[in-house]
Amino acid sequence: MRGPLGAVIGRYPSSDGVTQMGGIIRHNRKCRDITVLVIFIAFWVAMIVNSSFGFNRGNPLRLTYGLDYKGNVCGDKHAHPGLSELELRYWQNPNQVYQSALKNSRFKLADARSICLSECPIPSEDSLSWVCDYPEGDIHLSMKDWMSRNHDYFEFLTPEMRNSSLQLQGPCYPVIFPSVNVYWSCQFIARASNMSLKHWQQMGGVSINEDIVIDKSIHRSINSRSAVLKRYMADIGKAWPVLIVCGGILPVFLSVVWLMMIRHFVAAMPWITVVLFNVLIVSVTMFYYLKAGWIGNDAISPIVGEHDPYINVFGRELTHIRAVTILMTFIMAVAILTSIAIVRRILLAASVLKVAAKVIGEVQALILFPIIPYSILAIFYMFWISAALHLFSSGQIVQNDCNANCCTYDLIAKRVNCDRCCGYSIRYTPHIGVAILFHLFGCYWATQFFIACSSTVIAGSVASYYWARGDTSPEIPFLSVFSSMKRLMRYSLGSVALGSLIVSFVESIRFLLEAIRRKLKVSTHGHDSWIGKATYQSSQCLLRCVEWTIKSVNRNAYIMIAITGKSFFSASSIATELIMNNILKIGRLNVIGDVILFLGKLCVSLSSALFAFLMLDTHKYRSAHNKTSSPLLPVVVCWALGYIVATLFFAVVEMSIDTIVLSFCQDSEEHQGTAQYAPPLLVETLSDQNEMQRLTQGPQ
Repeated sequence: MRGPLGAVIGRYPSSDGVTQMGGIIRHNRKCRDITVLVIFIAFWVAMIVNSSFGFNRGNPLRLTYGLDYKGNVCGDKHAHPGLSELELRYWQNPNQVYQSALKNSRFKLADARSICLSECPIPSEDSLSWVCDYPEGDIHLSMKDWMSRNHDYFEFLTPEMRNSSLQLQGPCYPVIFPSVNVYWSCQFIARASNMSLKHWQQMGGVSINEDIVIDKSIHRSINSRSAVLKRYMADIGKAWPVLIVCGGILPVFLSVVWLMMIRHFVAAMPWITVVLFNVLIVSVTMFYYLKAGWIGNDAISPIVGEHDPYINVFGRELTHIRAVTILMTFIMAVAILTSIAIVRRILLAASVLKVAAKVIGEVQALILFPIIPYSILAIFYMFWISAALHLFSSGQIVQNDCNANCCTYDLIAKRVNCDRCCGYSIRYTPHIGVAILFHLFGCYWATQFFIACSSTVIAGSVASYYWARGDTSPEIPFLSVFSSMKRLMRYSLGSVALGSLIVSFVESIRFLLEAIRRKLKVSTHGHDSWIGKATYQSSQCLLRCVEWTIKSVNRNAYIMIAITGKSFFSASSIATELIMNNILKIGRLNVIGDVILFLGKLCVSLSSALFAFLMLDTHKYRSAHNKTSSPLLPVVVCWALGYIVATLFFAVVEMSIDTIVLSFCQDSEEHQGTAQYAPPLLVETLSDQNEMQRLTQGPQ
């Protein structure tokens, strides 16, 4: 058994016999885990370099809009010609679209001739409409005039150009099929206009395939996994005001309100938290039901703008939101049943929170301190999200090698050109995937690091309060929170970086296992054996248990780092031994306190998700170029940001309880079961025998 720390905690005598103040909190510190700190600094340099690559090579417009026949991104004002008002991709040659939909065809939709338009064309009722290439060469029209003429200059064509157009080789192509704007691509509706088709045939145009298969190729392209992933990422860029309000500002306000209520209404807060949690999780689940179309008529639609209500286009996003709705229903049921089960422990939770309320009342700077790590994290997230959008769109635009007959009329060369007439695609190299994975890992490690730093500072401040017997002067330094920050910055950054790295590493392994499982499932066409499934589920369960254990050990290690200034592993060993020696005394106290705090964090994050739903349900995000493909990812990101912000602020209560408990255990261990340094304001909570009995045994 480890012996008492003796003089290194609390007061200790100096060489001249005079009793000193503050103990280990001010004494005998040196820099720890320097190697990990150097690695962390190198990691930040690599993050900056990695993000610079994304900023240099990426263009977030590629996540939303397609490419035209020149390789330009629709909607790009810097393209040639400028396409700032032309956001919709339209495939001009219907026969190419039909050919790309055939099962055994080697011709792909990416090679079909596409152009950027301001709106999806529909056939004329009394004549034949045309969509012509961008005006250049002998077509002396400005882009503005071309747009005002509905992209049609067929009447200006020479006989040679007209003959080429009737062969579906441009520069003008007939509008035979109606189309609708589906995620900024013009989806063909397989109902050819009889009038337009009649005019086309009378003019001697080549045969046009009218089969219903013509809409399948575009549908498959729009609903491919890569296209859906790009739209989800684009939703984050479009919904940035929602992220700022619901993921940044609102959680701060709610967290501060919760902390203030903890300070003044300790007895009522557990009840308020449990009731509010149930109301919020039911409300968020109902919103998912609305967007899934299972309640009301407000299901998400892939069609942008007004359209014929009889046109029904299915999007993969609807499937995803319905799957999440089912998951939320299950979570809601479990959460309500669990909250009912802990009702008997609510009185115990009030006693636990009373510990933190007393500390917050004395060390009032603790309530405002989380603003500092929050501000740092907010700046980091703005940079990180912007870099992520650029990294996801940093592929290179290259022309395909389709080896197909796709001759088109070249307005500059004034002839039909059959060379290099294939379409363009965005080519992603393997190192871009590695860069994205590194960027994701960097976000998780940085988040864990800043949360750990915040927790350590709070623990150091609370420990100063405890070992000074609760006096605010002269034992506790002025602005003890900033003194704790100074100790962290000077001595313990490496230890905190090591603890956060371990958590991030375990979480990354779990993420990679999931990615490998999905890859294997795709390669085997879903025929997984029961042995493989059992192995995967077991490994996931094991990793979750390891992750939870590490987070719990880390939290206590940060407390001992703040108190003793030791390295991460030494502090973990001390904290673990203290907990094991006092597990019966503090076990229930910690568990019920953590449950109520966890529910409080969920209340804040669910409120963020609920308000995100409300903001995304406004006209701004349901129409025009700001339309989000689905509220799913912005809501989940707001939930995650709300939870992280709540974690930063609730760490004041969480770390106060844990620090007081560990300090009390150490104090009792050093003084034969009697805590000598428990401050007067906490003695009635931690030292009263009846109260301790109720804390450890619970209501009968």
